[in-house]
Amino acid sequence: MYARSTTIMAMPESIDAGMAEVRDSVMPMITQMEGCIGLSMLVDRSSGRCIVTSAWRSEEAMRATDEELQPIRERIGEMLGGSPQIDEWEIAVLHRDHQSTQGACVRVTWMQVDSADLDRAIDVYRLASLPKAEELAGFCSASLLVDRSSGRAVSSVTYDSVQAMESNREAAAALRSAGSKDAGAELLDVGEFELALAHLRVPELT
Repeated sequence: MYARSTTIMAMPESIDAGMAEVRDSVMPMITQMEGCIGLSMLVDRSSGRCIVTSAWRSEEAMRATDEELQPIRERIGEMLGGSPQIDEWEIAVLHRDHQSTQGACVRVTWMQVDSADLDRAIDVYRLASLPKAEELAGFCSASLLVDRSSGRAVSSVTYDSVQAMESNREAAAALRSAGSKDAGAELLDVGEFELALAHLRVPELT
């Protein structure tokens, strides 16, 4: 399974219109494409950072849509007032305790790992970090995306509400620090987002 993420630093006043465009026009079109298994959108209204992620059954299916989707990405970027940054990932881990509901939030952690140690880092996430993350208040689901060529990785953990995410912030930071040390990963960035759109049909990958 693979994923393509499009990150845009949006003008705050443009976010609602951009969300509506992705929900009403982009999502119905992309999810009908061959090999697509869903789409999500994360929004941080304080910074303007918006991340739209599409999931695909194979790398070939993802790459086959790149040219067709380029003008759509540019249109969304124009609507939101920022230039799209495109990243492509392998979905290494996905675990879902239950489906998210309205009001869900996501904590995203970006990491850098030596490419030679990436499989070990994935095992640490799957076998050590994920079981402990499940114990955090409001845990809904978690995923780990990796780019094997660069060693970059991104973890996304979804919680039932902003209140749950705020209440577990300290515990999550401790878990993140211990997990990155065990995995030999450098923490690059952490962000907290509103789960604006959740239409992913990625199967369990643990």
